Amino acid sequence: MNTATAVSLDAGWSAFLKLGFRPAPGKTVLAKRQRFGPLAVQRPFYPEGEICHVYLLHPPGGVAGGDQLQIEAELACGSHALVTTPGATKFYRSAGSLAQQVQHLQVADGASLEWMPQENIFFPGAKVSTRTLVDLSGSARLAFWEMHCLGRPVIDEAFEQGTLDSRLDIRRGGRPLLIERLRIDSESRLRSSLLNGQPVTATAVFSHADAGHLDKARACIDVAQAQVAGATLVEDLLVVRYLGESTELARNLFTDIWRVLRESLLNRPASVPRIWST
Repeated sequence: MNTATAVSLDAGWSAFLKLGFRPAPGKTVLAKRQRFGPLAVQRPFYPEGEICHVYLLHPPGGVAGGDQLQIEAELACGSHALVTTPGATKFYRSAGSLAQQVQHLQVADGASLEWMPQENIFFPGAKVSTRTLVDLSGSARLAFWEMHCLGRPVIDEAFEQGTLDSRLDIRRGGRPLLIERLRIDSESRLRSSLLNGQPVTATAVFSHADAGHLDKARACIDVAQAQVAGATLVEDLLVVRYLGESTELARNLFTDIWRVLRESLLNRPASVPRIWST
């Protein structure tokens, strides 16, 4: 990825974090950790033996206008990592400058990545651009989700001002598998009822899925009785979507589906990160 996309002359924090995962005897290790600015990781955890669990940290507690965050992760062949966050990422109201977050995830043949951060919360008046590019090689496996909350519905605060341009691009061997864009600005508000009036939109993606996995995901949706949720197959990608009023409902739904599918898709039973329970 061209790092120039995450560089700006606007005032604000500039932060970069690059993680490199490699196989070692009996486990995956975090072999590379480059960083500057307010992005960091806790020491790796191994609650299930070989799998490397990593928690991303953003010490300032939120992203303000003009902040530039860039996160890169590279998984070598034979490595297996689960990456999450200890809490929601908050994007605060901007006085005018754009906040940017760019993520580039590269998963080599024979590696697996579970990228499951907690939700993004966009405060009214925030001006944000996010882009996530996932490059899969060969038989690389992926479990991924992202959750966006517009405003703070728990206090009846709507995202009535501000902009969001969020992009997700998943490729295998350079070939596009899933490309999505959510763009919210004053014009989109005028054209239609934004997201049917719901504040939370979320997407989960699981690779190497088939019709049986699709049925299991849909069964989880039926049990959860989510406001609006659905699952479909895009080639071998199982794509699950949620639209509603609660990040907790979205997270619980995605976690339930991940629990049901993990052993068949990633050859290991579910081991929920402890940080989700705190």
